[in-house]
Amino acid sequence: MKKIILFLAFATVLAACSSVMFTGRRQMKMIPASEMASMAVQSYSSFIDSSALSTNEEYNEMVQTVGANIKRAVEQYMTDNGYKKQLALLDWEFNVIESEEVNAWAMPGGKIAFYTGIMPVCQDENGVAVVMGHEISHVLAGHGNERMTQQLMAQFGSIALSEAIKQKPELTQTIFNTSYAIGAQYGALLPYSRLHEREADRIGQIIMAMAGYDPVHAIALWERMDALSGGDPVPEVLSTHPSNSSRIADMKANLEEARKYLVKD
Repeated sequence: MKKIILFLAFATVLAACSSVMFTGRRQMKMIPASEMASMAVQSYSSFIDSSALSTNEEYNEMVQTVGANIKRAVEQYMTDNGYKKQLALLDWEFNVIESEEVNAWAMPGGKIAFYTGIMPVCQDENGVAVVMGHEISHVLAGHGNERMTQQLMAQFGSIALSEAIKQKPELTQTIFNTSYAIGAQYGALLPYSRLHEREADRIGQIIMAMAGYDPVHAIALWERMDALSGGDPVPEVLSTHPSNSSRIADMKANLEEARKYLVKD
């Protein structure tokens, strides 16, 4: 019996393994994409209903314009590269929230929020494209699903995972919100692991290029972020994010790859 349980556990984990879009990194995601999308609708709607939407026409126009371009590019890529099943789960929303926080985030289904505090750092559509490309990359790469899978497995184990989602919906939703840090105050984008951040930076530069924005602007934006934070106040080894300096160096290294996707008029 013990061998059977171990075999089933191994089979479950193996079945949950997939590859990250664009990079090919192997990852473990045990939560159905449809379940993630459903929880995102609930969390995003609740957040928007309880937040003050910005009335700044310039900010809203920039986010909506870049959002439309990112949406078009991502959907075209997914259509051309065998991701039609995942494409069906995208129901994009773009909102600007009135807040001094220098923050932005995205949830499954293409649910995206920008805070007014990050808009002066973005400066223009190019900067918005950098941030939006990065945040939607977390979604496309399934980073939230990875984090949530790890948390649920730590509490319930792999065999009981699907049953736990059904039997403990409130706890599951809480873990979902924790995975995406919805409503938390972090200061500069969401605190994914350094691995996830670097992967999202790389994919984000590709996505913004596909949408028609030169990925070189990612370097300029993070130089502004660095100036805003006063350099690297926290040693990288103690931080969930890569240091600003190593992040900028990585983006420079990614530039040649990303520019291969750049759409030119």
